[in-house]
Amino acid sequence: MASWVTQAINKINADYQRSADTHLIKLDRINISGVDIYLKDESTHPTGSLKHRLARSLFLYALCNGKISQDSLIVEASSGSTAVSEAYFARMIGVPFIAVMPRSTAQSKIALIEQFGGKCHFVDCPTQMHDEAIRIAEQNKGYFMDQFMFAERATDWRGNNNIAESIFEQMSAEPHPEPHTIVMSAGTGGTSATIGRYIRYKGLDTSLVVVDPDYSVFYDSYQQRDTSLVAQRGSRIEGIGRPKVEASFQADVIDSMIKVPDGASVATMLWLADRIGITAGPSTGTNLWGALQVANQMRENGEKGSVVTLMCDSGERYQDTYYNIEWVTQEFGAIDTYRQQLADIALV
Repeated sequence: MASWVTQAINKINADYQRSADTHLIKLDRINISGVDIYLKDESTHPTGSLKHRLARSLFLYALCNGKISQDSLIVEASSGSTAVSEAYFARMIGVPFIAVMPRSTAQSKIALIEQFGGKCHFVDCPTQMHDEAIRIAEQNKGYFMDQFMFAERATDWRGNNNIAESIFEQMSAEPHPEPHTIVMSAGTGGTSATIGRYIRYKGLDTSLVVVDPDYSVFYDSYQQRDTSLVAQRGSRIEGIGRPKVEASFQADVIDSMIKVPDGASVATMLWLADRIGITAGPSTGTNLWGALQVANQMRENGEKGSVVTLMCDSGERYQDTYYNIEWVTQEFGAIDTYRQQLADIALV
């Protein structure tokens, strides 16, 4: 047993050593006086998203805690990107993997999970995912990875090349090396917890702003300081927003939150592709909309500095959904108001 666990950990660490860090892109075409905006491109991971970091940490956490053996079935509740990354690592160490997800999940993500050897189990509503994942794991004597429970504790927030350390190291040679603000959306809440803790650990003056889509309770929970809130449906922005407050969401390390309408998220994603030439997923639209609000407020206050946000994944996974205007209109209605606001942003 110990020999197999050691081999599994070594395989994951070897994969990490083969992977370069992700890029930090300066959006130098956006002309907001005195403010530089940066996009941390997490789509360049081997599995194409920010969740690659999380999946690696979750597997190492489970292995080192004696939760996974050579015969373990791994189960996860995921709308897509986490499941893609976990399927990748499950295949790497030779264990079976099942992802529990809504039927509405993008077909391209389903195909990627299956490409990495995983299987998909569908539920009708995102609110059913967690309980169904527990049922499957218990029925098969497997292990429920539970990203929403363990995300904030599986990653070493003090450094060890986590995403926070990577951002600040890459910013070190920029005109404003210590960002005024980092803007991040929350799915599990693990990444925002890592960034917020790292900022405090290093004694930095950077603010952490978390953006939240419609039909997610994180924003209201943060404002009301009530962790019991529950929504009746799931988020329409794939990969972020939750109908309940997850254990990994650490409100105390967040400086402020912004509620982002879903139409604004999609409009910003499309604007980024059409006007800047970067094709990203919808959660990146949520992040960038929030970053633009922060940058505009800084300009109005006469402040100068940098704002960093994340590109969580590529838009290639969403060509049949969020990049399909007919689908967008059916799901979100008209987004022209937000597109006009974005059109008014000066570009170089």
